[in-house]
Amino acid sequence: MSIPAPRGPRLREHGLRIGRFEVGAANAITDVAGVTVGHVTVWRDEPEPPVGRGVARTGVTAVLPGPVETLHARPIPAGTAVLNGSGELTGSLQIGDWGCIETPVYLTSTHAVGRVYDGAVEVAVASEPRIGTEDFVIPVVGECDDSWLSEGRIVQVEAADAGRAVAAAEGGSVAEGAVGAGTGMLTKGWKAGIGTSSRIAPSIGAAVGVLVLSNFYPPPGLVMDGVPVGEVIGEPPETTRTKAGSCIAVVAVDAPLGPHQLQRVARRAGLGLARCGSVAHHGSGEIFVAFAVPGRRPRGEAPSLTVPDRALNDIFEAAVDATEEAVLNALWAAPEVVGREGRIGHALPHDAVLELLAAHGRLQR
Repeated sequence: MSIPAPRGPRLREHGLRIGRFEVGAANAITDVAGVTVGHVTVWRDEPEPPVGRGVARTGVTAVLPGPVETLHARPIPAGTAVLNGSGELTGSLQIGDWGCIETPVYLTSTHAVGRVYDGAVEVAVASEPRIGTEDFVIPVVGECDDSWLSEGRIVQVEAADAGRAVAAAEGGSVAEGAVGAGTGMLTKGWKAGIGTSSRIAPSIGAAVGVLVLSNFYPPPGLVMDGVPVGEVIGEPPETTRTKAGSCIAVVAVDAPLGPHQLQRVARRAGLGLARCGSVAHHGSGEIFVAFAVPGRRPRGEAPSLTVPDRALNDIFEAAVDATEEAVLNALWAAPEVVGREGRIGHALPHDAVLELLAAHGRLQR
């Protein structure tokens, strides 16, 4: 079975406008200068263990705040926030204490965190000779559980997939839906995965970009721009997974923000999820990391002047709007995916949703 292609065009091209701010050129996290994204999709159909590795619908996504060769020597200011903690973001303690990030943000499935961490160390060692001899690195790896569609008893990714995702990282448009770490993820009963969006905060002209690994549950309850889509179109035609699920959000800001400010920006991603119908159920992990690209500085040095707190409101609003649209883009792009045991991650029905959004006056022409 081949990897299905993403569905398009994006919701914005149908006339949906979330919030009042303009979007960046690519409407993606890559609208923040220097940020790139790379995916490795692991799609495998083998007999179940112990004979084979089973059905794999998983992968790795890497978000690079800048060139991997310079991240360790010149870290990026960063902050994290946790809405619900049934999940993992390695390196978050160091981010909380030092206020910076010095590796790409890697996203993958829950049981693959250790293997991707190993690969991330290999990437860091290859890019900086001092790591492992005179210094150390603590990679940032976030996860969501894709075991409803992908065989989770065996780790399906390889350590080298972290390096492959970094090598594949590009600017501009970002592949969404069932790709990379999002290959096996679902949201509100429908196939989802990777989604991204951006906004321009008008008060300071800064780009704010968000990338989500969207996997939160249970259905129904999907909301799109305030329209109760889930209640109207109902659940997918077959019973799907009902446990809580998770969402990792990566927020990038093209403005000189400090670590405490970035913690506050990261926290706003939770408001974007709430607009889509998330209530952060027990057993779910809503974990967010935000970084500011212009604030790069030599390791150990204090940050330069930052944006005053009174100017943060537009950045907060941009982060909320971009998170909401990123989730919707993940749902919109994802095709139907058949996983282990013949389970089906159903694609969101485009025609029915567009008809409903148009009836509520949400599609601008």
